Amino acid sequence: MNKNRLSSFIDIRNAFFSEVAIGILANTILLLFHAHNFLLEHRPKSTDLTIGHLALIHIVMLLTVAVMATDTFGSQKTWDDIKCKLVVYLYSLMRGLSICTTCLLSVLQAITLSPRNSCLAKFKLQSSHHNLYCILFLWVFNMFISGYFLVSTVATPNMTSAHLLHVTESCSLRPMIHFLRYAQFVLRTLQDVCLLGLMALSSGYMVTLLYRHKRQTQHLHSTKLSPKASPEERATQTILLLMSFFVVMYFLDITVSWFSRMLWNIDSVRMCVQMLVGNGYASISPLVLIGTEKRIIEVLKYIRVK
Repeated sequence: MNKNRLSSFIDIRNAFFSEVAIGILANTILLLFHAHNFLLEHRPKSTDLTIGHLALIHIVMLLTVAVMATDTFGSQKTWDDIKCKLVVYLYSLMRGLSICTTCLLSVLQAITLSPRNSCLAKFKLQSSHHNLYCILFLWVFNMFISGYFLVSTVATPNMTSAHLLHVTESCSLRPMIHFLRYAQFVLRTLQDVCLLGLMALSSGYMVTLLYRHKRQTQHLHSTKLSPKASPEERATQTILLLMSFFVVMYFLDITVSWFSRMLWNIDSVRMCVQMLVGNGYASISPLVLIGTEKRIIEVLKYIRVK
């Protein structure tokens, strides 16, 4: 590795571990806040459980990718088959749950914002009760889809085979029979397309409701100063920002992963970039959510003064 490449590798590695550390800290704060609201508040919000669940997923996901990074960045200890299978499977499971829970959050916020005469209004009271069942279903479904990695992941400490797709220095994905490979690809693609479609529909619905409400308030208020947005509207704007950021990072991650598969060889710098991009949403999304929670900001300011 030449001097310029070594410098790039070190910079990307430091940026990656900084991203992971910030993400774990921010998600922990978000998890504690919403767990407190869900368990102790008299009337918790319908999104408290979902946001707390998303934060928990991202904590496990970032811890898992940090373990994978220690092997990618040249750990002296090689992994066996069992460790490779468990780590890669857990990371795939958390990534699948991340997109599912993000979609669920978007749908719940659309239901919360819907007017009383809307067809979604009847789900407002039921959403909090059915939320837990939805999360349990998402776990079972994603555990089934990610089971492919328990079969295809192998330990490859000598890195001699050209037919393996390298995940870390010690772990690779071996080519499987066409049926299993295409079945997993179809299921994962169908899942992502459906979830992105639901996000687009719910986001479009929320944008329409916000636009109508803005026009109504402009019509009712003759003064130039526009009224302050309600808590529901601020939460909706935050969710829309989160959805937009997720879609950008999702397609950026697909692009980087596609180039990695085209190259089909191990490259420490490329793998660092892929991990940095692939975990951007898990690290930055809690900062977006924390920035809109006044109570969290007030607590953090109090701790800082102390």
